[in-house]
Amino acid sequence: MIEDATALTTMTEPLFFNLSASSWDDTEIDAIEEVIASNRFTMGACVAKFEAAFASYFGTRFAVMVNSGSSANLISVASLFYKQEKPLLRGDEAIVPAIAWATTYHPLQQYGLKMRVVDVELETLNVDVSQLEEALTPRTRLLVGVSILGNPAALNLLRDFADRHNLVFMEDNCESADAELGKQKTGTFGDVNTFSFFFSHHIATMEGGMVLTDDEELYHLLLAMRAHGWTRDIPRPSPLFEPKNNEFKEAYRFILPGYNVRPTEFSGAIGLRQLQKLPSMTLARRKNLALFKKLFTGDERFIVPRENGVSSSFSFPVILNPVFGFDRNKVFSALGEASIGFRMITGGNIMRHDVVKYYDIEAVGELTNANIAHDYGFFVGNHPRDLTPQINRFRQVMDETCR
Repeated sequence: MIEDATALTTMTEPLFFNLSASSWDDTEIDAIEEVIASNRFTMGACVAKFEAAFASYFGTRFAVMVNSGSSANLISVASLFYKQEKPLLRGDEAIVPAIAWATTYHPLQQYGLKMRVVDVELETLNVDVSQLEEALTPRTRLLVGVSILGNPAALNLLRDFADRHNLVFMEDNCESADAELGKQKTGTFGDVNTFSFFFSHHIATMEGGMVLTDDEELYHLLLAMRAHGWTRDIPRPSPLFEPKNNEFKEAYRFILPGYNVRPTEFSGAIGLRQLQKLPSMTLARRKNLALFKKLFTGDERFIVPRENGVSSSFSFPVILNPVFGFDRNKVFSALGEASIGFRMITGGNIMRHDVVKYYDIEAVGELTNANIAHDYGFFVGNHPRDLTPQINRFRQVMDETCR
């Protein structure tokens, strides 16, 4: 039971604990105005500066910015099909966790991969690495790791598993920027690593995303896939092509079936400002996380994630312990009355969504924990500012509703 519940019962005014909130201030508005004054709005110098700063912050060689985290996943998967040595092929298999965002999975289907879905750990919401061997087949070529809601997955073990079995490792870090595992930033363990800069994420650039890699060939492939599949943005010399002695034709030379998922200069300029603020914003999120853990950890009515490494705390997930038979709809009604926003944990169990009828997909085992999270779980928001009153109010509502 909450220690200071008596004091909290005096709270009658709604606290409006929103699910999402802006992390902007005048700094980002100034960045927008600078871009307007420059009269250069399409991808240019601001994007390039942000890419360089982002790669430096995370300690990788290359960064490619795109218009969303979903596009980051798309061109990452696409690039792996055009490597000169051991490219992925249609019909290959990918091991994926049961809980992730929809566009973690969609590019795998779009490029003809079969997905083998592994259950998650209930105490972390991340993939259960003990089941990876069972998911492995002679056709497995790709391992997808996802850190859920700021909490690092067992990325070191995933990296080791990929290396031992000669798999490509793709890390989807769209929910967990600035988290750490063993003093290494998440989003740096994979051959390709993706980030999202959507509203209320750890970095918010209106829309936007990033791919990090240390592989020069993948970097060149990502640049081409981002912009029409042409050669214009690719550094020379390149492992992808030999330049021709015709400047007119070379300016519009297409070598890959790419996309246009370029970001704007606005997003690049905003990203630079947000990156400068990221350490302090993560610190604020972690202070809120410390209070959340203090109030909820050890209460057997609620399953809350065990922190693995250093979480960047995207949000506060809670699973109602099925043993007690609490009515989640009753909880949702109480949260709504208290002006507390809530939503599904990431995308829930992917096997429970209509879209799987279009996938070549197979569950490894029963996905018991993913189903529990799907049926009994939800999360409330965390933001880079002091949420002490809101978190206390949330704890009070949960305590009163789940008796």
